[in-house]
Amino acid sequence: MPLWQGARMQVHLVDGTYELFRHFYSPRGGHLNDAGEEVGAVRGVLRSLVTMLGEGVTHLGVATDHVIESFRNDLWSGYKDGSGVDSDLMRQFPWLEEAVTALGVTVWPMVEVEADDALGAAAVVAAADDRVERVVICTPDKDLAQCVGGKVLQYDRRAQQYRDADGVIEKYGVEPMSIPDWLALVGDSADGFPGLPGWGAKTAAAVLRRYGHIEEIPHAPGQWDVAGVRGAAKLAATLVEELDRALLFKRLATLVTDVEVGAVDDWRWSGPTDALHEWAARLDAEDLVRNAERLAAERTAGG
Repeated sequence: MPLWQGARMQVHLVDGTYELFRHFYSPRGGHLNDAGEEVGAVRGVLRSLVTMLGEGVTHLGVATDHVIESFRNDLWSGYKDGSGVDSDLMRQFPWLEEAVTALGVTVWPMVEVEADDALGAAAVVAAADDRVERVVICTPDKDLAQCVGGKVLQYDRRAQQYRDADGVIEKYGVEPMSIPDWLALVGDSADGFPGLPGWGAKTAAAVLRRYGHIEEIPHAPGQWDVAGVRGAAKLAATLVEELDRALLFKRLATLVTDVEVGAVDDWRWSGPTDALHEWAARLDAEDLVRNAERLAAERTAGG
């Protein structure tokens, strides 16, 4: 039984960009409509959202990267951008936002910041609402692990795996609050920054379990109160030499959570809009209208 069943109020936050990539590269993700447009990824995401609504999800928001570049590209030239993204996938970015809006689901299209930032901001808003019992961030992205704790869980929909604060520690070796520090030290190839030389995942986790944040790590290895770390002298020297870069990488990995995302009540799904008919036809997925309207009617009838 999913963790959210039976709770007083649930909020589900979906990484739309990740979902679009996931469906585009799935074995059955492609689909050409009558106009010759590749729409399979959008169709897959829409059907996935309707499935969530059919499972009882009530408050739902989808964050997207309206443009892939963000303020982070100004800070680090190697940060991820749109280069190398398949053109058939890129064309579906704006279509996804329009189709999800037609479904009646809240969309946060990000420009200056990223979809991850919007998810983090929405998690903060939802967790602060006393009516909300659980906040589920639907993405396996390790960046979002920094939001986990208290009411907030991370959920990998493909693996069907929930992760609470203990789960974050089990997977990464550090508490959620230390995830940006851990990423800064070990690097994040998906986001395009390399970390520091010699700092592996296990070593970084061991040091951060003791000190929590990069700024708190003593500069001299003889001051380290950490057992079993090999090459401590070299690691400490590297950290001193590369401290400015480490702090930059930490900034890249730290979510911006003051993004305007509205309030929890804004995210309550009440049914599709008339525009869903047009999108369902374009996606060759008339089942979207039928299922969404049925779910909306059932909820209206049920009060």
